[in-house]
Order: sequence, then structure tokens, then C-alpha cells
Amino acid sequence: MSKSHSESYAAAGVNIEAGYEGVKLMKKHVERTFIDGVVSDIGGFGGLFMPDISGMEQPVLVSGTDGVGTKQRIAQLMDKHDTIGIDCVAMCVNDVICCGAKPLFFLDYIAIGKNDPKKVEKLVVGVAEGCVQTGCALIGGETAEHPGVMPADDYDLAGFTVGIVDKKKIIDNKRMKKGDVVIALKSSGIHSNGYSLVRKVFDIEHTDLGKHYDELGMSLGEALLVPTKIYVKSVLKAIEGCDIHGISHITGGGFYENIPRAIPDGLCANIDKSKIEIPAIFSLLQKTGNVPERDMFNTYNMGVGMSVIVEASDADKCIEILNNAGEKAYVIGEIEEGDDKIKI
Repeated sequence: MSKSHSESYAAAGVNIEAGYEGVKLMKKHVERTFIDGVVSDIGGFGGLFMPDISGMEQPVLVSGTDGVGTKQRIAQLMDKHDTIGIDCVAMCVNDVICCGAKPLFFLDYIAIGKNDPKKVEKLVVGVAEGCVQTGCALIGGETAEHPGVMPADDYDLAGFTVGIVDKKKIIDNKRMKKGDVVIALKSSGIHSNGYSLVRKVFDIEHTDLGKHYDELGMSLGEALLVPTKIYVKSVLKAIEGCDIHGISHITGGGFYENIPRAIPDGLCANIDKSKIEIPAIFSLLQKTGNVPERDMFNTYNMGVGMSVIVEASDADKCIEILNNAGEKAYVIGEIEEGDDKIKI
């Protein structure tokens, strides 16, 4: 492989050697993520993983895929590429945990205008860190150079995860009932949704992202790049210790689209807005763009990255488990009868 070289391909804008250099640089970061079950090293045609299914009666594989979206543009303007990979992992693994599945492994895909091995390494540093925070393995990926299709400094990062859960332990909404409570898990910020509106409101192509804001305690660019919170380890602990009736990952579409996905017909989540601890970045965004409150709650997580629904008698125990696992968890509503699915 070290002798592989094509003058014609290089003339077309693709640097094969840069790809090999990128793999060499990322190897040590990928190895940080290796857990029991990893069978293959990076560089093969497929990533191999042998899951431990002992104790499971009917193991079910759960898959999820997502990207980082236009938050990547902030990273490119800030020339900071080592955290955006955390977002990529988070958007995938936070989805599969909603049905109770433990993520096993992850694969990434980087499309880039011009292959810069150092930049690719930084992107993979973030992906590896996200996998470590999750407890899953990074077992493969792909870097594709797209000259003439993407600007040289541009890239797009996406990922894919597979998790596993015993069929009898899948979390659905079949046991949800009137009187259950909705527990909020605090977000780390905007996470990875709604950045097209963010970019429009702050006019990021022409603004000073390095400007410090007292209410944020950091620069605007730093606040917009805070990585998406990964909830997997804490939620798995809550699943072990509590009877959870539903979980929602609050992503694009905000409260109005995501909480109802965990609510069965005939029931409604009544959310008390006054109890929600809204981070300063959302208040600044809403004020700067004169964005209606309804649109904010229908676009962003507003400080609640994930919601967990449990029986009222189990709420204190669940909150204690989540808080001991490093979350900020608190009650924001309850389940009542109704056909609207959500009321805010």
C-alpha cells in the first residue's frame, strides 16, 4: 500500500498518500475507543465486532445514523475541529439509547474538499472522544476527498452506530399512564440542531465569533461550538435502577416534535415552562433574532437535551441516579389524558 500512487488521480485533485497519512495519524486515537468485542483493527474493508449476548434471551440490534449539520460551518470559521466529532457521535448514540439499547460500535464518514491529514486527525480526535464518553468502539470509517465538488476547506462529517438490547427490555410507551412525570436532563447548549437559524440570526459569516459575551461567560463562537452532551452512560444506569416508560432525545423540532414521539395516543405531556432552566445562549439567540417563543421551543432543546418519563413514585430515585451519574435532572411536567401529545 505504501507504494500506491497515481499521477493521474493526483492531477484530478485526489491525494492518495494524504489519505494514508490520515489513517496513520488517527490510529492512536481510534485505539482509545477499543472495548471488549473489537475483532479488527482499522484499515480493513469492514469493521468487525463480536457482541456479548450472554444473558440476553432475544438480542435486538438497534441502528442510528446522523451528521453534525451546519454547526460544522462554525468549526470551520473558528478553525477548531477537535470537538465537532463529539457532536457526530452524540447525535447517533443519544438516539439509540431512547429504546434502551447500549451502543456497541461507531463508524464515521468524512467528505472533505482537500484531504488535510492534520485536519482529519482533529476530526477523528473528537469522534474518538465521543466514543469514549459513550463506551462504544470506533471500528471503522471513511475519508473521501471531493475536489471540484466541495471547497478545499470544507468538510461534512456523518456517522453510524449499532447498539443492542434484549427484546423484553426495549423501552416503548406501552406502560405509560396518566400521572407519570417528565424528567429533564440538562443540555450542554444548542447541541447540533437549528444551526441554519443560528447562522442567520448571528450573521456568522460577517460577525466576530471571538467577541466575549458576559452573559455567556465566553465568546460567541465558543458557546456555539460547545459539544452535544452524551447521555448514554447515565441513562443506562437509570434504566438499570428505574422503571422507565419513555425517553426522548430533544433534537431538531425541539419539544413539539420529539417528546410526542414517546407518547402513546390518548395521553399528553403537560410541560411547565416555568420549571425549565434555559441557558443564556438561547435567550441571546431569541433576543437577537426576535424569534417567537413558540419557534424556539419548536426548533431547539432550550436546555433539555433529553427527557425521561417514569412513574411518579419512581421519580425521586431516577433523578438521584441521574444526578449521581453527572447529570442535572429535574421534573418539568407530567402525563395527563389528552390527544395533543404535548402541551407547553
